[in-house]
Amino acid sequence: MSRLGNIGGRLYRGEVSFDFVGRQKMWYTISGAILVVAVAALAIFHLNFSVDFKGGDIYKFTPAASVHLTQTQVASTAVNAGANSTAIVQQVGGKSWSVQTSAFAHSSTQLHVLSALAKLGHVSVNQVSLQSVGPSWGGQISQKALEALIAFLIVIVLYLSVAFEWRMAASALVALVHDIVITVGVYALIGFEVSPASVIGLLTILGYSLYDTVVVFDKVRENTAGLLATRRTRYSEAANLALNQTLVRSINTSLIALLPVVAILAVSAFLLGNGELKDLSLVLFVGMLSGTYSSICIATPVLADLKERQPEYRQLAKQIAQRATSTKRQAKIAVAKASAGAAADMIPVADADMDDEALAEADEPATERRAGGAPDEQGTPVGAGRSVGGSSGARAVSGSRQQPRRSTAAQRRPQAKKKRR
Repeated sequence: MSRLGNIGGRLYRGEVSFDFVGRQKMWYTISGAILVVAVAALAIFHLNFSVDFKGGDIYKFTPAASVHLTQTQVASTAVNAGANSTAIVQQVGGKSWSVQTSAFAHSSTQLHVLSALAKLGHVSVNQVSLQSVGPSWGGQISQKALEALIAFLIVIVLYLSVAFEWRMAASALVALVHDIVITVGVYALIGFEVSPASVIGLLTILGYSLYDTVVVFDKVRENTAGLLATRRTRYSEAANLALNQTLVRSINTSLIALLPVVAILAVSAFLLGNGELKDLSLVLFVGMLSGTYSSICIATPVLADLKERQPEYRQLAKQIAQRATSTKRQAKIAVAKASAGAAADMIPVADADMDDEALAEADEPATERRAGGAPDEQGTPVGAGRSVGGSSGARAVSGSRQQPRRSTAAQRRPQAKKKRR
């Protein structure tokens, strides 16, 4: 546990590091695959807008205690009374029922559906609530939601451009668009209803994702200050260090925020049934997960790619690479010199059976060797009984121990001392 508890400090000091920026191609591939699935879900299944956006009628009623209804019974009753086949029937709170239909051309059809549902549930007409939303109201809601999203993105880009720089603003915008597409794609894939609560939740998670990204960018700016003056590391390496230093904080913040959201989503989906609370909790859950991932694996790698394209940082990376290459070359040269010195100190002996007298002859100076130990003009080799060194008192070398005949070049070449193995 102590090692796990100290992981934050080790990441901050750079003792442990995960190369997020260096693996940007892997993150781009994963995000690209997720985005393709999200766009395909939008194109195939489309979004399930609530009546607040597209207009229509909502019927809600609670049947009598002795009546037990199924979704098929409620749907068929509404369709037989005049509702279209796309009517959405949902059970709310375990006992109540909700029926959503598109807007009717005549009010008589609306009343006819109301009476049929009251008769099915064995309740009076007054016990069936009716909420009507006109198409114009739904169009206004959709337009206002889109305007709010665009205004939010514009304000964010302006703020980041002033507080940091335009490259950081562009990277944060890429991460935000990434989160929006994934969240909307999940809604289309699952088929959850898009309500005004969903739009509120979407703006909330965009702000959360942006907060996490700004925290990382602030640390990146701190680590890269004066980077061109020191010229010790590349921008990508400094940005990756900043990302590791804020990693534990990002993960802890995301986990703490996700725990209550998961609880709300579970309660609203399994106990309370469909409603605004479920729509809000789902978008928060998906958006927070996507926002945490994008702030770590998308925003900072995109920023590093944009910065590395600048001429000054490109030149910095080239100088660091040349320095590293020169250091490796010098290390190889030092190793080669050390190996050559070791080989010079251990020259193999030509004859393992050479005795001390032969070694003494090998140690004689070249002048003495030419005086007595060299072959005569007729090329007669030194044989048994012939003294070595030209001295009558020298011991003779036996035939089996005599030295091989040396050429003139070998006589002039200095003889290295040989060591016995």
